[in-house]
Order: sequence, then C-alpha cells, then structure tokens
Amino acid sequence: MGSAIRPSADLRNHYNEISKQCKESRDAVIITVNGRGDTAVLGLQDYYQMKSELELLRTLAEAEDDVKNGRVAPMQNSFDDIRGSLLERKKDEV
Repeated sequence: MGSAIRPSADLRNHYNEISKQCKESRDAVIITVNGRGDTAVLGLQDYYQMKSELELLRTLAEAEDDVKNGRVAPMQNSFDDIRGSLLERKKDEV
C-alpha cells in the first residue's frame, strides 16, 4: 500500500487515528513538518519485527563474511561449543 503522509499537527490532534492506521495498514505513517518528511510512526509489533529482521540480516552478513575470509570451523566444534555453553549456563542456574 505505501506509507501515508500526515502533517505534524495530526500527531497531536489525531493520535488515536494515526495509531489505528499504523496497526491496520501495517505501514508507517510519515509525519511532515513544514511540508517535509520528518518522522516515521510505526506500530510497535511491526517495529519489533523490523528490528528482528535487521538483526538476522546482520548476522547472516557477518556469517557470509566469515566464510569468504576463511573464518570457519568444523560443525562438530560449533556443536561442542554450544553444548558447553548450555551446560555452563545450566550449572550457573543451580
């Protein structure tokens, strides 16, 4: 659908409407000041999803960089490291 554009006065005067619009459309509402884009308003659930997706993309980019630069180890080493970390965490919880 694309982002809606609204003046900054609407944020103050029509907040509930903007909030509902964000949640229903699942798109950002762009707030303008003096006719220029200033701020994006986004539903909290969509914000968390976007943040998680960006974190995943960063992790994948780092992993790809590791592979390109030969920073790899046998899979069994990774499993052993994870297993050791989990056992250590479990021991700390007791």
